[in-house]
Amino acid sequence: MKVLADTVTFLWMVSEPQHLSQAARAALVSHSNSVYLSAASVIEICVKHSLGRLALPESPETWIPKVRSQHRIDPFPLDEAASLRMASLPMLHRDPFDRMLVCQALVHGLVLVTPDALIHQYNIQTLW
Repeated sequence: MKVLADTVTFLWMVSEPQHLSQAARAALVSHSNSVYLSAASVIEICVKHSLGRLALPESPETWIPKVRSQHRIDPFPLDEAASLRMASLPMLHRDPFDRMLVCQALVHGLVLVTPDALIHQYNIQTLW
């Protein structure tokens, strides 16, 4: 299974795994799954950190790649196909970062791991 962790799922996985559901934790640590972190989530983490709304133990430039590697999480790039999908995505969720994750899941056939109930309204595979 190709799994895309949303931003909060990634943050919980690497720092507060007790917040993850059992199903989410199992999917994220299974060696039979490919687990990804979107560039959209990286941007969101950097923005929140720069605004002082997200404390990190070190700079995002150092911390994100390090913990991604420690947890066997691969980067997932933003691409034109997923970006263009935003134009026709129903406005069920207003957060642009979450909407981009939904588009990536739609275009690339990813299972999005998220506790966000608004995301679960979209016609994509989700897990929590």
